[in-house]
Amino acid sequence: MLDFTPLPHCFTPEHESFRAALRDFVAREITPYCNDWDEAETFPRALYKKASALGLLGMGYPEQYGGTPTDIFYHLVASEELARSGCGGVSASLMSHSIGLPPVAAWGSDEVKARVIPPVLAGDEIAALAVTEPGGGSDVAALKTTAIRDGDHYVVNGEKVFITSGMRADWFTVAVRTDPSNPGAGGVSALLIKGDTPGLTRTALKKMGWWASDTAHLRFDNVRVPVGHLLGRENKGFMVFMNNFNSERLGMAAQACAYAQVCLEEAVAWARERHTFGQPLVQRQVIRHKLVDMAMKIDAARSQIYELSWRLEHKVGDPAQMVARICMAKILSTQAMQFCADQAVQILGGMGFMRGTKSERIYREVKVMMIGGGSEEIMKDLAAKQLGF
Repeated sequence: MLDFTPLPHCFTPEHESFRAALRDFVAREITPYCNDWDEAETFPRALYKKASALGLLGMGYPEQYGGTPTDIFYHLVASEELARSGCGGVSASLMSHSIGLPPVAAWGSDEVKARVIPPVLAGDEIAALAVTEPGGGSDVAALKTTAIRDGDHYVVNGEKVFITSGMRADWFTVAVRTDPSNPGAGGVSALLIKGDTPGLTRTALKKMGWWASDTAHLRFDNVRVPVGHLLGRENKGFMVFMNNFNSERLGMAAQACAYAQVCLEEAVAWARERHTFGQPLVQRQVIRHKLVDMAMKIDAARSQIYELSWRLEHKVGDPAQMVARICMAKILSTQAMQFCADQAVQILGGMGFMRGTKSERIYREVKVMMIGGGSEEIMKDLAAKQLGF
């Protein structure tokens, strides 16, 4: 098997100690239950408390709120190890705060941060991000959900769709239009909205994959939100969400690479065990070539992610080019995931078509990784702009 040992100049002994603890946690608390949780289309809320006790939820947040300041490589470790369960739905909802909470930590008032961040990091409450609308996703500047100032409140009307943790989140970081006269990025703001606010309704959505993740369509009907829940400045929220996308996309790239590796490992194990016409599958040249192709794509994608992460951590390189590299890393990694999932299912044959194998589940979840956080087409267009093409 190709050596995927993390690079020593990226990962310290402390990183690897966290990796070992997280790998044990995933093997003990998640992997054995993935099939049941997927079929039930949910997982126990108690898992948040267990993840918090491990320090998983608090990564990157200030100690005063119950967090642990960390570098980018701790986040890579988390993305990689959570993916080892082969169940993207659990990872998506368990870590929905990783995209819903950063705008609060960066732009919320001291009062809001003290009220919201600690219970989320403790696993007592759930945070989610609500940007995508029925009429568009990555084109945040074109959003239609409005938030009109009325005294000490904003009155919110509109819809959000495909919201991860949407059915049970306690807090939503929502992209809204506070200046209806400005149809572009200049009229966008970020609001923090409590999940039980009157006028907010949720509808569960059925999906191709990520069954264990609750995904919702949100409707805001004259929802009144305190002005103090504005994150950052009014009409200056566009960059809040753009910066948030960068970290989300890098995390998705690392996850996709790890899912691809899970497929390779399952395919290798099956090919060694399964015999056809008196020989194990792994002795067939056509199968060995498939496995090499899988390993090759994983290695290329992971090398790009690690090199890019090192540049981001040490602030080496032009910021615009870093955005382009993040886009390209997401594309390369999700393509590797797609290829490896397809090849693994083919190698497993009939078993690859059965629920219960990791490769079957990952095969169903490929498309959400290629679309979520910015589709492949959007990523290429954004990368081209950042590179001046």
